[in-house]
Amino acid sequence: MAATVAGEHRLGDRVAQTRHPTESAPATGVEYISGATLVAVVNDRTSALDSVVFGVDIQSGDIRGDSPSYALVVLDTRDTESDEVRIERDVVSFRKLRRLIERDEPRVVATDNMYELATDKDDLVRFLRWLPHGTQLVQVTGAERPEPLSRVASRHGVPYGKDPMKEAEAAARLALANVGYKVAAFENTTTVKVSRGRSTGKGGWSQDRYTRRIHGSVKQQSREVESALKEANLDYERDVTEKYGGYSQALFTVEARPEDIPVSTHRSGDTRVEIERERRDGIEFEPLVKRRDRVIVGIDPGTTTAVAVVGLDGRVLDVHSTRTADTAAVIEWLIERGRPSLVAADVQPMPETVEKFRRSFDAAGWAPPSDIPVDEKLHRTRDIDYDNDHERDALAAALFAFDAHEDQFERISRKVPADVDREEVIARVLASEESVEAVLREMDDDPDDGGDDPDEEPHEEPELTPEEREIRELRSRVERLESHVEDLKSTIEEKDETIEEYKEELSDARREERREARERREVTRLERENGRLERKVESLESDKAELADKLDQLKSLWKLDHSNFADVNTDGSLVPVKIVEQFTNGALDHTVEEYGIAAGDVVYLRDASGAGRTTAERLAEFDPRVVLRSGNLSEVADEVLFEAEIPVAPADGVTIQEIDELAVAKESEVEAAIGDWEDRAEERQKEQQKEMVDQIISEHRAENRRG
Repeated sequence: MAATVAGEHRLGDRVAQTRHPTESAPATGVEYISGATLVAVVNDRTSALDSVVFGVDIQSGDIRGDSPSYALVVLDTRDTESDEVRIERDVVSFRKLRRLIERDEPRVVATDNMYELATDKDDLVRFLRWLPHGTQLVQVTGAERPEPLSRVASRHGVPYGKDPMKEAEAAARLALANVGYKVAAFENTTTVKVSRGRSTGKGGWSQDRYTRRIHGSVKQQSREVESALKEANLDYERDVTEKYGGYSQALFTVEARPEDIPVSTHRSGDTRVEIERERRDGIEFEPLVKRRDRVIVGIDPGTTTAVAVVGLDGRVLDVHSTRTADTAAVIEWLIERGRPSLVAADVQPMPETVEKFRRSFDAAGWAPPSDIPVDEKLHRTRDIDYDNDHERDALAAALFAFDAHEDQFERISRKVPADVDREEVIARVLASEESVEAVLREMDDDPDDGGDDPDEEPHEEPELTPEEREIRELRSRVERLESHVEDLKSTIEEKDETIEEYKEELSDARREERREARERREVTRLERENGRLERKVESLESDKAELADKLDQLKSLWKLDHSNFADVNTDGSLVPVKIVEQFTNGALDHTVEEYGIAAGDVVYLRDASGAGRTTAERLAEFDPRVVLRSGNLSEVADEVLFEAEIPVAPADGVTIQEIDELAVAKESEVEAAIGDWEDRAEERQKEQQKEMVDQIISEHRAENRRG
């Protein structure tokens, strides 16, 4: 094993021994070192155990060119039983690097420059989308303005060298110590899109039914997706596009990552489900470890609990809302973002839930003199992004609490020496309500010595001078005045208690007024909803009447082709017509399947051109009463139908009434068309007989001439 102890790096009160390859060690290979001494813990950072970290650095070439190669260092801390960390070093191509990331799914891919893995911002976004769910891309040198890797490594006691393999190892070691910034391009919001899996086509005999089936399938699939999201207890918003028969598209915006959603991307028959994580406006950086500074916390309790974190300088650090997390989960979320020194509410008095949070952190509390109006909340949070009204209220509480203490914070900051933690002094002043000087004395590690010596012998009091007697009298007067002040304080306390009682009564009255206002708003909303539903009912009634008329017409036409036709056609003036869209075998199959063609039926060829002998013979087998045509028959088809004695007549001479796919014609016009055909057929037979006689005579004369 080619490894030597390079030295010790003392950090605070801790000493960490690190191992790294000697200058003569090979660039690639496997090495084991002690897991307990791999990376020093710096600034309250925690080393990431039981994980795999990739450190990469460009070895040769360029990502924008052809075939770049990378120095790869893998730190594997999963072998916790032997307390050893496995280190692998290798030089790989970009394609092999991606295969290794897919195979091992490391917790972190660390680099000193994220653009060594992507050509530009769009390419970087594609790379981040491709990364496995549990893998983070970390730039260890900083955020928008990265530092040199050598400076970061030196600051955290990590071995560094200019060789690409050593730079890759330094990046891996820094990431393992939670140094650096996670590169992020996506929100924790995912879009689930349910849409049509195939086109509805350009038209045809079954266009309506086909479209209705597809839209119905999309609607059914969207219901299944919504049911899965509800079972997973995920917050989502739904936006559907209604079309004939159902939905053409349903869009779900889910407050979760793709791996947390119980739905997968797939395509099945008529529907398609696509899942895509929402992109941020640009590339953002998130520190792997956030400092736990002193903060102000605003809380809005209720069915949805919202919390906002604001720094002592007034900057909004984070905001969060949840309907599912309990108090312990919310406290854990707050601990990760700082140490609460002031817990605030937006109503008076402070709710009991907020008071419980305050006691949990042993922090000072703040509540406004009266409930903060909504318009003031909107104005104070106008420059801040939030997702709902609960987050707005929590933000307003924290920001108004900061406004109330801003001058106090500035006064404390001016009095605190440069070598003393300003935030700690502010937190103690808020918690104890003592003066800055008193807090500084408590924080002083060397308190003043003094006091009387117990062994000192008593001595006689000397005779007082006139000045000393005056001082004694003044002190006596001060004591009497202080006693009087105490009496006045007691009176003030009694009045304060009376004021508090009045405040409670006023709070109850305001609470009752707010309840009545909510009831009035609810009544107004229900009245508007009732009006909307009444208008919708009127529209549906109108549509119902129109559809009823159309249904009556369709029922009458439907009876034309059934046994009770005589009940409808009482005077015998109508005859049903079977429509064939085109003179082809496929169109004949469709008409036979849907309506049937029997002997004696009237058949209407909407397009009579193009038929051959086989199609014409098949139509003749049905023995229709007459064939009405639009367009001209081919000579072959005309000959076949004529020989089969099937009347064929132009459709122009017959009035055909159609409703959707049903049709009727007048009996008298059909009879007239058949009569016209019979006259033409008789003339045609005479003509054929004449031609036959002429042919026989010609053949006879020809034989006589040969004889």
